[in-house]
Amino acid sequence: MPTSVDPSKSSGDRRFPRLLLTGAAGGLGKVLRDSLRPFAHVLRLSDLAALAPAQGAHEEVVTCDLADKVAVDALVAGCDAIVHLGGVSVERPFEEVLEANIKGVFHIYEAARRHGIKRVIFASSNHVIGFYRQDEHIDAHAQKRPDGYYGLSKSFGEDVAQFYFDRWGIETVSIRIGSSFPEPLNRRMMSTWLSFRDLTTLIEKSLFTPGVKHTVVYGMSANRDVWWDNSAATHLGFVAQDSSEPFRAKVEAQPPVATSDPNAIYQGGAFTAQGPFE
Repeated sequence: MPTSVDPSKSSGDRRFPRLLLTGAAGGLGKVLRDSLRPFAHVLRLSDLAALAPAQGAHEEVVTCDLADKVAVDALVAGCDAIVHLGGVSVERPFEEVLEANIKGVFHIYEAARRHGIKRVIFASSNHVIGFYRQDEHIDAHAQKRPDGYYGLSKSFGEDVAQFYFDRWGIETVSIRIGSSFPEPLNRRMMSTWLSFRDLTTLIEKSLFTPGVKHTVVYGMSANRDVWWDNSAATHLGFVAQDSSEPFRAKVEAQPPVATSDPNAIYQGGAFTAQGPFE
């Protein structure tokens, strides 16, 4: 059984003995491998893809297929909290999404239940609500409108998180990540951009804020024009420090997007038009 950790303690007062980061070989996983280090004595890193070797006693590297229930159970054993980024991160055929994202998230929560873990940070996505138009302003209570198989899998993951809280008291913060890159790449991302610094702060708040139950929060920086209202997640105390504004001139120098382009219509952008994969 993992050591009990009081999430009310700030990261400066106490660290998790062992924190699991799945999807550690991905773009955001590589960033968080460094930035989550202050929040754990040992950071256990996992992915199905190859990972760089452990950099010292503060790291553990484990190869794991999220579709393998036994392997996931062994991966979670001995951990005290989970930051779950693992899985397919783009729109793909349903069969691929099913294995990594749907079976995978179920296996993570089952392992958390079995091993007494009470805090999970779930990397959800803006694609859970991707079919809302860009002229609509919504909060976390808005009806989910997934824009593809990937969005469906993240919607399922949020439902799993709610179920495991209601049934077994496992608390989760589901972060509907917007677009987390070094800088916004297009006009749509001027609204959805989440800096790496703000992502790390949001995960820190999600790990250590007490009594989160199942909280859904939109992962975005303090951008000028936003579509999402985070008033239902104010208890996290998250205040974004960055904004997409410094990149506005560079982005607006790009050729204009046609008014019929999904990137100009829907919050989920191009994901709303991908597939079917036949």
